[in-house]
Amino acid sequence: MTAEQPSAADDRLQLEPTWKTALRAEFDKQYMRRLRTFLGKEKRARKAIYPPGNEIFRALDLTPLPDVKVVIIGQDPYHGPGQAHGLCFSVRSGVARPPSLINIFKEIELEYPQVESRLDTAGSCLESWARQGVLLLNAVLTVERGRAGSHQGRGWETFTDAVVEILNREREHLVFMLWGSYAQKKGAIVDRSRHCVLSAPHPSPLSAHRGFFGCNHFIQADEYLQQHGIEPINWIDVE
Repeated sequence: MTAEQPSAADDRLQLEPTWKTALRAEFDKQYMRRLRTFLGKEKRARKAIYPPGNEIFRALDLTPLPDVKVVIIGQDPYHGPGQAHGLCFSVRSGVARPPSLINIFKEIELEYPQVESRLDTAGSCLESWARQGVLLLNAVLTVERGRAGSHQGRGWETFTDAVVEILNREREHLVFMLWGSYAQKKGAIVDRSRHCVLSAPHPSPLSAHRGFFGCNHFIQADEYLQQHGIEPINWIDVE
């Protein structure tokens, strides 16, 4: 998204239709206008911004609002070349798994030990999860190359707060996986009487051993979905 891109009121905006309708008002708010101006200046300064413009809303595009089953919240995109493609914790096929994703797969193997050999040969792209209904939402949707957190405080947090609020209000029986204090604060508005909220430390190597390993979130998510007549997620389906 750049300063020249249309607002949500403009039908040319490339965004999955159900999310475009739900978020239409956000694109015309002052914070989003400021964000478009900021991104336009960054582009004109020839700074490398990740992910590419057509993938900024990739998480929403792959997982329409009515199809969401699970919400996983990350912080901001990976800032290395060729990594970010719009889904939190995921990298493009063929790219080495970042440490947090390695630990996510380790936890899946702990919960489902029979699939260890299959995950060993799986890829690092989580688009198959997204297509099954896992919204892989970063709180901040863009970053400058080599500068982690460089686009924090520019307005994306307000936009993704609106995404969480819409999910909380308009859907029922979702599973929110909140890993780390940042995600837990962002998910604080979620109504625990309507949704399942699973909290654990972040899967980063700095904190995974403090309770992410052994959290059993993937099994708990599938059990909750099944209890409400919703098809569970095939967590082993990784590209």
